[in-house]
Amino acid sequence: MSFDRRITPVRTDLADERLRGQVEAERFTTGTVKRVVATFSALHRHPSREAPVDTQAIFGESVTIYDEHEGWAWVQLHEDGYVGYLPSEALGEAGAEPTHKVRAIRTFVYPGPNLKLPFQSYLTLNSKVSVTEAEGDYARLANGGWVFAAHLSGLDAFETDYVALAERFLHTPYLWGGKTSLGIDCSGLAQTVLTAAGIKAPRDSDMQERELGEPVEVKPDLSGLKRGDLVFWKGHVGLMMDETNFIHATGHSMTVMIEPLAVAEERIRLGSYGPISAIKRL
Repeated sequence: MSFDRRITPVRTDLADERLRGQVEAERFTTGTVKRVVATFSALHRHPSREAPVDTQAIFGESVTIYDEHEGWAWVQLHEDGYVGYLPSEALGEAGAEPTHKVRAIRTFVYPGPNLKLPFQSYLTLNSKVSVTEAEGDYARLANGGWVFAAHLSGLDAFETDYVALAERFLHTPYLWGGKTSLGIDCSGLAQTVLTAAGIKAPRDSDMQERELGEPVEVKPDLSGLKRGDLVFWKGHVGLMMDETNFIHATGHSMTVMIEPLAVAEERIRLGSYGPISAIKRL
């Protein structure tokens, strides 16, 4: 049986108990659930800071730890099922259940309810937090610190326009595996804004192409597209802003940029990923 290593917690020596009878491993475990306590942390393919980064885990995200050794935890992220290695220091006990999430692309955490205090840390879009009290314009977090309350929303509140949210990432630096306003990649941008809109999305562009939306005909003149359509190449994805313009995180400019789809299509087709492989409408 073939498994996608990106979302299947299996090694030769260890595997998820749920895979017993489906895979071979020396032992199986149910693992331990913890939460990400770092602002964000790179998920590496191997237990080394020099190993390739597949994605990022962000504050408040739940993970299952299957193994921990010499400062590294082998985990599966609960949000999208991605498997890899996080530094153990980025993880903590599950603690209080989240009550809110961050709706700003970035917000600062202060030691008190006052914007003039030096900030302690920051949180990024979709981070999950537990609020214990409010004072004025600020909300106190269960793990300490205060954030501007208007930068939070309830867990069941969602963005109504994910393309407008993507525009707020304009000029963000391109970062392979990134999912924050400090650095983001093409599928990270798509996943992040769709998640904020309440649309569950897998992490990588090939998964997104396979699992999201309904196919739209790819016409030679690229006509008939609508705001919010996802445009895919092999290894790349972006979002239509209207009938002609397109926003994506790209290594071409090393930023999130807007350009006419026809311009991007020609450059990508001739120089990197080949022709458009699919257009999907949500």
